Amino acid sequence: MDPKRELTSVDLAALVTELNRYEGAKVDKAYLYGDDLLRLKMRDFDRGRLELLLEVGEIKRAHLAAQEHVPDAPGRPPNFAMMLRNRLNGADFAGVEQYEFDRILTFTFERGDENTKIVVELFGQGNIAVLDETGEVVRSLETVRLKSRTVAPGSQYEYPASRLDPLTVSRDALGRNMEQSDTDVVRTLATQLNLGGLYAEELCTRAGVEKTLDIADATADDYDDIYDAIFDLRQQVRSGEFDPRLYLDDDGEVVDVTPFPLREHQNAGLDEEAYDTFNDALDEYFFRLDLTADEQEATSDRPDFEEQIAKQQRIIDQQEGAIEGFEQQAEDERERAELLYANYDLVDDVLSTVRGAREEGVPWDDIATTLEEGAEQGIPEAEAVTNVDGANGTVTIELDDATVTLDVSMGVEKNADRLYTEAKRIQEKKEGALAAIEDTREELEAVKKRRDEWEADDDEDDEDDEDEEPEETDWLALDSVPVKSTEHWFERFRWFHTSSGYLVVGGRNADQNEELVKKYMSKHDRFFHTQAHGGPVTLLKATGPSEPAQAVDFSDETLREAAQFAVSYSSIWKEGRFADDAYMVEPSQVSKTPESGEYIEKGSFVIRGDREYFEDVAAKVAVGIQCEDETRVIGGPPSAIETRAETTLTLTPGQYAQNDAAKLCYRRLRERFADKSFVRKIASPDQIQEFLPPGGSDIVDE
Repeated sequence: MDPKRELTSVDLAALVTELNRYEGAKVDKAYLYGDDLLRLKMRDFDRGRLELLLEVGEIKRAHLAAQEHVPDAPGRPPNFAMMLRNRLNGADFAGVEQYEFDRILTFTFERGDENTKIVVELFGQGNIAVLDETGEVVRSLETVRLKSRTVAPGSQYEYPASRLDPLTVSRDALGRNMEQSDTDVVRTLATQLNLGGLYAEELCTRAGVEKTLDIADATADDYDDIYDAIFDLRQQVRSGEFDPRLYLDDDGEVVDVTPFPLREHQNAGLDEEAYDTFNDALDEYFFRLDLTADEQEATSDRPDFEEQIAKQQRIIDQQEGAIEGFEQQAEDERERAELLYANYDLVDDVLSTVRGAREEGVPWDDIATTLEEGAEQGIPEAEAVTNVDGANGTVTIELDDATVTLDVSMGVEKNADRLYTEAKRIQEKKEGALAAIEDTREELEAVKKRRDEWEADDDEDDEDDEDEEPEETDWLALDSVPVKSTEHWFERFRWFHTSSGYLVVGGRNADQNEELVKKYMSKHDRFFHTQAHGGPVTLLKATGPSEPAQAVDFSDETLREAAQFAVSYSSIWKEGRFADDAYMVEPSQVSKTPESGEYIEKGSFVIRGDREYFEDVAAKVAVGIQCEDETRVIGGPPSAIETRAETTLTLTPGQYAQNDAAKLCYRRLRERFADKSFVRKIASPDQIQEFLPPGGSDIVDE
């Protein structure tokens, strides 16, 4: 059994109950470790010092920790930690809430001059967002820009789309959701009711219902038993009277921690330890899990490729399940919209009645009472209403076994349009999920490739040291050069790989400049630009778009090559200048928000804070043909291209127009290969022109 590395929704529901007992504690200081572990040091007048740990990386957790389990304070605090210290120093902890039944916690802190909320996302890639009193994002560890939601500084924080809360589901709703499934009981509970695998199995065991029972064969009695088990689970979570357990495997290693004993673990024969509070159990579990991970890392140099492959496959399985869910959700929304039109008169009567009552000043509670009395009298419009929500100005009606929530301020048509719009939004989420699953599949293939390369290296190490080294291939002399190419996401931008292997991308126009910053810039990248106006946005990428963010110590050579790229493809080339200055900043210093009264053109950005300058950088590029690994034309700073290409040409600002220079390069490169058709296939003048700066050029190689 693999150890748990993320808290479940049930865990968070129980955790919230315990953490709210510390309401009124004061915040002393905030610390950020790496890019995923936040520590809040607080003090409670009755209990003394408190240490709250919030982690959103490979491990996703939230709990109070014993002082001996808290890592030593890091060195110089990063900007994120300093911002939190400025906002939270002396603030009172006002409570924490779980967002619906999702793995999201919202911590509220109050201070006289400003209130702050910290939203901790313990799902997916994980994130921590700091909000002001209006709900606007002050700063977040990760910037999220999706069609479905945005989490970015300056924008209103958007929670993910609502999910069904199994702890509040009614018996009727339980039955309806179960019957929509075409699989067995346990998978339906895990997916349709958002319980996850472990608690879906636990509920089946508690209810005495066979896990593999097909939904088509489930009876009303089975649903009653499951509902009773859910009700008991809800009482356990909400009572706050927990009996926490830490579970261990046969080797004594921790594998799970729960707020109360689970029959599933008892039936599996796992050893268990009891704790007084769930926080204590969580603290001990994750402390031991960290120790286990450290020991494993110390005893194994070989990366655990199998675990990485299994992880990517699990993500793919989850993404495929999400896509199926999006399809069903979109279809449900469209069916609800169509039901409104099919029952137009009834829906219109309900909306007109409630709206008219509100215009006459009738309170919402009185409207609800009147509708209940009307339902008892058999009035169809009143019978259709199942809920009146005055706080949100909505009524919920039941039409052909489907429930539809209506905005009373709108008519039938606008309510239907709202449902169609929601269906379209969900469909767009599905499209985004389809793109994401392709990225994950690429990551899976990359892990497999790294595993194969590792094993191949091991095989080579085992060979006799006296074996001769293979001869290098003379690609220029080959009569037939095999073409090997792969499409990459960055190819529509300007790009090159540095001598040390890092990707650098630049915009070709204002639209691409905007796209690079908004979509592809990550927090550990570096942003380059020329001092002169008219240069491309240039990003030195620390990691790829689908890879987890990580800090990188770039070499001076790498930084200098990125600066030369920014200079060479800027307006100074077209002006015939041979050198210029470039500067580098952190992504956090790049903003689209101008100073008051100023205007920013499309593709331009405001840079705030100190800049690191690279002076008198030469405007010079090389183009060449790469034959190893992949066959393609490449271009960029000479020091980077010459190490990767079989043959190159170097260019500086000069007399030949871009199109003419590309043709000259093509002819000279073609002459150097015995296989003339090979150059024509992978390095046409048009393909070479993609790597030439705008303006005139001279070829300095002879």
